[in-house]
Amino acid sequence: MEKYSDEHFERLGITNKHKLSAASKRALEWDKWSSEWYGEFEVFDLKGDLAYEEGVVRRDPSGIIRHQGKYYVWYSKSVGPTDGFAGDIEKDKVFPWDRCDIWYATSEDGWTWKEEGMAVGRGEKGQYDDRSVFTTEIFVHEGRYYLVYQTVKSPYTVRVKNQVGIAWATSPDGPWTKSPEPILSPADNGIWLGEEDNRFKVVRKGDFDSHKVHDPCIMYYRGKFYLYYKGEQMGEEITFGGRQIRHGVAIADHPLGPYLKSEYNPVSNSGHEICVWHYDGGIASLITTDGPEKNTIQWAPDGINFEIMSYIKCPPPAIGLNRSLDTEREPLAALEWGLTHEYMNDDYQYIRRMHGRRVSHHVAKGESAS
Repeated sequence: MEKYSDEHFERLGITNKHKLSAASKRALEWDKWSSEWYGEFEVFDLKGDLAYEEGVVRRDPSGIIRHQGKYYVWYSKSVGPTDGFAGDIEKDKVFPWDRCDIWYATSEDGWTWKEEGMAVGRGEKGQYDDRSVFTTEIFVHEGRYYLVYQTVKSPYTVRVKNQVGIAWATSPDGPWTKSPEPILSPADNGIWLGEEDNRFKVVRKGDFDSHKVHDPCIMYYRGKFYLYYKGEQMGEEITFGGRQIRHGVAIADHPLGPYLKSEYNPVSNSGHEICVWHYDGGIASLITTDGPEKNTIQWAPDGINFEIMSYIKCPPPAIGLNRSLDTEREPLAALEWGLTHEYMNDDYQYIRRMHGRRVSHHVAKGESAS
């Protein structure tokens, strides 16, 4: 214990340096005392066309960009209630994100939004995206606009394998040209057990993304294009932190690919929707919802090797970051404001505004932090 000063022990409240609990030993290994990565969130209702509308699903907002004095956002949109897998899957809607198209809206102030119409629709019958296109993210590079998104091909069974598609345009208002083939697919090395439509029965689980690839997001980083995504494994288990969900990255020399999955995948032990931003020469990531490291902010100096920087209380789901913000100003600058979605009920979700702020002091009502 010679490497730790008396002040270090005192700050931790460790009275006897020779009698250390497992918790105290872990605390002594913490090498960061700063609260610069710690924050809290609030959410607010929006006005205009993105306010809650009965019978309509609007969810999974993309990042927000600013173009010619207006903010733009893209999102998944569908109508009608969710039926689940019990009915006729050729006719019913099994999830809120089933039978979706990608729509977009604009705003002058980020509060009141006007729905402009469909940006990217489902493909024709028999194509890889004929059932649903959803959970999109915007990426802008050298005057071109790219939308990456999840795709499902009919029939939407429990064992269906989602893929990732991409569309591009020279204006945020389109028109959008879709890739004829997916740019990312699940690993093809798991083996289902039997013919029953059951995602938990496997002979071999395969890679962390052997079942689904979700929530794509492209980042231009070190002269390459890093496609971060969520992976779901065949035979997915429950861990001591919940569902077995992890993130991966695929890298390309061009936004349209081809994308090669990193040999270091998975790059997270937890997570759900991808929420990543540039900071201090590396990539920061908000990890939410699933797994033993959920509700943390992590940072990787190389975009691959992420370390936990803070634990966050109840972060909003499916955050669409405001990509017009200066994310290098401080670690949480990217979370200053953006969009999120909220469940009104199991059938319908709507988009709300999210505000994040750094928290460095704890004070009681009427008390001054100074």
